[in-house]
Amino acid sequence: MDSSAEPPPPDLPTIERMARMRQLWQWLAILTVSALFAGALELAALPAALLIGPMLAAIVAGTNGATVRVPRLLFGAAQAIVGCLVASSISADIFPVFYQEWPLFLGVVVATVTASSLLGWLISRWRILPGTTAVWGSSPGAATAMVLMAGAFGADQRLVAFMQYLRVIFVSMTAALVAKMWVDTSGVEIPPIIWFPPIDPQAFAATIGIALVGGLLGKLLRLPSPFFLGTFIFGTVIHLGLGVEMQLPQWLLAVSYAMVGWSIGLNFTRPILRHATRALPQIIASIVALIAFCGGLAFMISHLLGIDPLTAYLATSPGGMDSIAIIAAAAQNVDISFVMALQSARFLIVLLIGPSVARLVARSVRQ
Repeated sequence: MDSSAEPPPPDLPTIERMARMRQLWQWLAILTVSALFAGALELAALPAALLIGPMLAAIVAGTNGATVRVPRLLFGAAQAIVGCLVASSISADIFPVFYQEWPLFLGVVVATVTASSLLGWLISRWRILPGTTAVWGSSPGAATAMVLMAGAFGADQRLVAFMQYLRVIFVSMTAALVAKMWVDTSGVEIPPIIWFPPIDPQAFAATIGIALVGGLLGKLLRLPSPFFLGTFIFGTVIHLGLGVEMQLPQWLLAVSYAMVGWSIGLNFTRPILRHATRALPQIIASIVALIAFCGGLAFMISHLLGIDPLTAYLATSPGGMDSIAIIAAAAQNVDISFVMALQSARFLIVLLIGPSVARLVARSVRQ
């Protein structure tokens, strides 16, 4: 019998088995594992489960030889939907609070960005991760936005995602533990997810229109990460300037998050994963250092200005804005407007100055 017709030996590397699967079966496997991971993360109440679950599933597939990739058009559409989400999350209510406390807000944001940039610089200087990758990965807040923009500025999107979402998990869990020290949230029920809410034709049409026009403007203006940034800028102007409401049903967000997670995860290779794993202790140390630094800022704000300690901590917590909002809403004595105003201010400033800071730190590392 011809040896080529024999079945593969049992010790054939998994990477060859995955590569030999048909694309339809590869996608079915990725979809199934994504659902399992996302469901497990949701049950564990971990943040960004709908994005991290698919990304982990795609990493498993990518490091085992998967050949499928998310089409560029779908990835661009997913980025545009995330841009709409970010734009719609910015409320005009934060501006009066920011106006009243702008020196404090600006000082805290500058201090946090400086500390995160220093950590990124150290990670680069010690050759743990490449220059711009370390800086983008260390940026506080706006995790998904940072990941989407990082690729456009030459950073390794895979390692940036690894750092950013690891920080989101650490920060959110730490904030939840700190909140339990001040207030009993055991009786607070998280509202159930409504996957298919009634569609508001006007708001939903506005969302799709903003995504289309914003993405096209981003391409025409040759913005980095055009679909995300173009939609974010255009959506913010339309939302705040004209008062246009957007509707982003959970099913649409889930699909968009999955597209982003798969696009990043499928580009992981075994060498990249090994490199990320080797750098894990240093990355965790940098995350803990940033959390501790922000905790120190919160202590100073609380001690010097008489602000409630939990309010100060949640306001300065470096990232996971949606998780911070849920925790703040569960605590009756927290000034939610102060928390969200400072979180939103840092989010916007990081988006605006992130590229410049990344380039500056990368240049200093190369010198």
